[in-house]
Amino acid sequence: DIGGQDSKTIRVGENGHVMDFAMNDKCAAGTGRFFEVMARALEIDLDDMGTLAARANKKLSISSMCTVFAESEVVSLVARGEPVEDIVAGLCRAVAERTRALAQRVGISPEVTMTGGVAKNLGVVRALEELLGQKFNIPAEPQIVGALGAALFARDAAGKAGS
Repeated sequence: DIGGQDSKTIRVGENGHVMDFAMNDKCAAGTGRFFEVMARALEIDLDDMGTLAARANKKLSISSMCTVFAESEVVSLVARGEPVEDIVAGLCRAVAERTRALAQRVGISPEVTMTGGVAKNLGVVRALEELLGQKFNIPAEPQIVGALGAALFARDAAGKAGS
């Protein structure tokens, strides 16, 4: 789940019970906010990032995941004349690599579902699928899955309290 301010990996077992959990909550690196800042630096629309990444011709490396330093790196790449598509693909790959490391901490299952608003960025999804060597389940509205789960949990808890 890669949302606006954090990213987390959750390994679930039978009946959806949480088996393990890891979270990057130290900074906004690799989150939706990270992509918002990068889109602004590149003067592109956030929603176009996945499409642009798919048109990349060269594998650029973005070495810094700190939002501030990555933004400087992006500005330098633009000044050097690197195509926006290649820069966006590099950003997507950098986030995918960071997410893979987080997922490896909890264990990667044969079936993976990606949630959070960043799951709408097909550049990140494709880069992560490539790194893990498998296709992901992506809900139709991945950005609301956490809220939906919380609502269902609250409904169930309220039902038990009333019985």
